[in-house]
Amino acid sequence: MRRGSVERGGFCSAWWRSICRLCEGVGEGIGNWFDNNTRRVVGDGRRTFFWHDIWVGEVPLKFKFPCIFDLSVHKECSVEIIRRMLGAVDGRERLWRRRLLAWEEESVRECSMLLLNIVLQDIVEDTWR
Repeated sequence: MRRGSVERGGFCSAWWRSICRLCEGVGEGIGNWFDNNTRRVVGDGRRTFFWHDIWVGEVPLKFKFPCIFDLSVHKECSVEIIRRMLGAVDGRERLWRRRLLAWEEESVRECSMLLLNIVLQDIVEDTWR
């Protein structure tokens, strides 16, 4: 047996090699095994990344709303934090690198509409499905 062959996926299943490659950034984005077969189920929203995880719809919000994702100050925040900031009148300004243009405000409203039916549950942790 070659040294390191198991770690590199030489004698592993294709599924396990795909999982190992996620650490190297392979398989991120749209149209890969992991994204096609997993979803986040939001409970309290604390362990689900607002922009990066697929938790509402079929793609991460960073792909659905790329312009406002680029303007976001909080690219690594959880659903719970962003939801709280979107709900606060003074918190909305702290979400963006600069003042939003009218068409960007429309994207924010569209994104906010997706969140209207999301109910966070304080005693339920986020899970993978």
